[in-house]
Amino acid sequence: MSITLSATGSTATATAPPAPADAPRRRRRWVAPGLVAAGLVLLFVLLAALVPGLLTGADPLAADPFAALQQPSAAHWFGTDQLGRDVFTRTVYGARYSLAIGAASTLLSLLAGGLVGLLAGLAPRRLDEILSRALDVLSAFPEVLLALLFIAFTEPGTPSLVLAIALAFAPRYGRIVRAQTLLVRRSGYVEQAVTVGLSRVRLAWRHILPNVLGPLPILATIGLGTAIVNASALSFLGMGPQPPAPEWGAMLAESRNYLRVAWWSAILPGATLTLTVISLTALGRRLQRSFEGRH
Repeated sequence: MSITLSATGSTATATAPPAPADAPRRRRRWVAPGLVAAGLVLLFVLLAALVPGLLTGADPLAADPFAALQQPSAAHWFGTDQLGRDVFTRTVYGARYSLAIGAASTLLSLLAGGLVGLLAGLAPRRLDEILSRALDVLSAFPEVLLALLFIAFTEPGTPSLVLAIALAFAPRYGRIVRAQTLLVRRSGYVEQAVTVGLSRVRLAWRHILPNVLGPLPILATIGLGTAIVNASALSFLGMGPQPPAPEWGAMLAESRNYLRVAWWSAILPGATLTLTVISLTALGRRLQRSFEGRH
């Protein structure tokens, strides 16, 4: 756009400045195909855990010796195992065991570790040092080793497995909550609340706890996959649900002697376990990037 002004024979022209070439443009946000695939896998696993009857109408414990070690087919999508049980049906029903153990142990570890971490972050310096060193010592041991030590003093089974994994994971969450509590405790609005005479309990409940709990659901999503892997590993060693329960780790243990003649009885449940853990990790990482403001 131009404007021309004439005065006593002189002409002045004013031209509107052009739009900058590097003006920001709206970018379309596309959902990553990997994230869509992870969501579909998790949807299948959730359906298998909550309503397995929608995916299969067979009995996971029904054995047929005449159909033992059959290859994958239209009648048996994942083939059959050494007792003639349908591997696909057992894999579907196994999702309930693995997800229940992983979710229960993750929730317990969050509660126990979060409570200890919050107490350490709010406690006087001497008590904080004691609790922090205890968390550091427990964190120095591998999680599976801690779980094995706990089960050694109890008996194998689902309740012991849940408590063992929760004990092994609690130090991880305790250290995170302690660090977040110390960070929030030194912030300006918390110091102002202290100056106006707010009690320690109300301070922790109204100002510190809501800000500390923010990243925990994201970390729990990632930790759920690790808990499922550890639960399957301990079940493979005979520390979890006992046969004939269709738990993924127990299924791998039962079929390990038949890999040469019936690879499908171990590979396909193992692939389902792997895809579930990868999908949970991918979802957790995506939530973490969104929480941190990264795309």
